[in-house]
Amino acid sequence: MRSFILSRILQAIPTLLAIATITFFMTRFAPGGPFDSEKAIPEEIKVQLESHFGLDLPLFHQYLLYMKNLLRGDLGPSFKYLGWQVSELIGISFPVSMTLGTCALVIALIIGLPAGIIAALRKNTIWDYLPMSLAMIGICLPTFVLGPLLILVFSSTLNLLPPLGWYSWSDLVLPSCTLGLFYAAYVARLTRAGMLETLKHDYIRTARAKGASPARVVYKHALRAGLLPVVTFLGPAFAGLVSGSFIIESIFFIPGLGKFFVTAAFNRDYTMVLGTVLFYATLIVSLNLLIDFLQAWLDPKAREQK
Repeated sequence: MRSFILSRILQAIPTLLAIATITFFMTRFAPGGPFDSEKAIPEEIKVQLESHFGLDLPLFHQYLLYMKNLLRGDLGPSFKYLGWQVSELIGISFPVSMTLGTCALVIALIIGLPAGIIAALRKNTIWDYLPMSLAMIGICLPTFVLGPLLILVFSSTLNLLPPLGWYSWSDLVLPSCTLGLFYAAYVARLTRAGMLETLKHDYIRTARAKGASPARVVYKHALRAGLLPVVTFLGPAFAGLVSGSFIIESIFFIPGLGKFFVTAAFNRDYTMVLGTVLFYATLIVSLNLLIDFLQAWLDPKAREQK
């Protein structure tokens, strides 16, 4: 197990370095710059700003300097939010995105897991067709459509929940449900597929032949192996919930990291774009590592194959 963990960590390091390198040069080759704006600034001030942030140096020199600082954990200053370090802006905004993503994941699991298990146990009945049909609708309905629909119903029509903002726990409900319902559809279908495959195995038939109750067969014997597809999905899903929530953050006016990322891309804030991309990449790689460990624990054969 130790060698398995070590090999996964060693594979992650060059991946993150490659992402940092590719993102650095992509930001530099993109049209425009951090000090280009609709309101022109005097050329001498622009030259001073570029000199202050090291943008007057040769490109490869800038790259080496950035990588040197990065290896020390320094993401650099923001070019647009003067006086702020990128790490400080991430530290302020990421907890918001993390809270939203965690609540959405909980909703996805609470809805998706029971729906998938019931559909597998009641195959080819109304209890199978109904949740799977709803899951397919959920997959086909994008979050930028579902979000406004929920606002229309629960805020404008029923006046039950606030439509916008980030001031109280009630503000969490609609954006969390928008994200959670979308991912619940995937969880339900993966759970159903995994449980159906597991229920065909000989040890399940043996447990039933020995008189084990249906609940014991499911929770004691089938659930651990049946949830492997869901566990595999959870890493990218949670990373997607946290990093891909910028559309929801824009719809519901939530001050999360996704909104900072979009603003930084429009403003050509090089260090902020690099910092958020690397932060998201580290999050995704870390979650995938965690999922690999969980898979190895749930299914030792997976560890041997990898």
